[in-house]
Amino acid sequence: MAIEIFSRREQKYLITRYQYEALVDLMYPYMRYDKFGNAGRYTVTSLYFDNDERQIYFETKNKLKFRQKLRLRIYDETDINGTAFFEVKQKHNNVVNKRRTAIPLMDAYRYINKPDRDLCNYQTSNPQIFKEVDYFRRFYQLDPEMVVSYDRHAFHCITDPDLRVTFDLNLRCRNEDLNIEYGPYGEHIIDPNLVVLEVKVTHSVPLWLTRFLQDLNCEQRSASKFCTSMELLRGESIPTKIMNEKVMIGVG
Repeated sequence: MAIEIFSRREQKYLITRYQYEALVDLMYPYMRYDKFGNAGRYTVTSLYFDNDERQIYFETKNKLKFRQKLRLRIYDETDINGTAFFEVKQKHNNVVNKRRTAIPLMDAYRYINKPDRDLCNYQTSNPQIFKEVDYFRRFYQLDPEMVVSYDRHAFHCITDPDLRVTFDLNLRCRNEDLNIEYGPYGEHIIDPNLVVLEVKVTHSVPLWLTRFLQDLNCEQRSASKFCTSMELLRGESIPTKIMNEKVMIGVG
């Protein structure tokens, strides 16, 4: 999980657990487990940021041509002495760009709670990206907003290393106990029988995978984990005319 800079296209789907299990079986001759985790399985826990005006939420919800998010992420069980990753995720014309830098979790909290203007005082794997994180945070005046976690099952294509398929299950969120090392717990943010499928590719989705998705009637539907969590946790502060994310079975 050490990749620091990449660009790709992402297609998102909301599928049932039955479709998930069937698709895994169909993909087996073409895909291998992600090298991280146990048979491609690991837990992701992220601290997301926003400001008092919910600017990041509204940019995402309104699907601006250019929008971005800031998050601090860990994988599986990590304590205060472990490693975290600051990530700036940008989306422009359906192309996702992610820039991230590793940082000791203790240093990340020190930066969040009492930033040192001399960024050289933090141990990061990529000082330039950390400068971008700091600029983004100061420009938007971002503070910790919520923790989002999920169990991921990830695959890479055997013949095309740029093709990646991930299934996210057991999605949870919370806006208290924002220390991410406390673990992946919180309120469930989508129907427990639904799975978020993401197909990530540099150019185009291969024909065999497109055929499998069609045969299983997988519905391409954007499902923002960040927006869904915000609506669940902060619904009273969001205008009533905003339509919530559709994350229940039977909701089109």
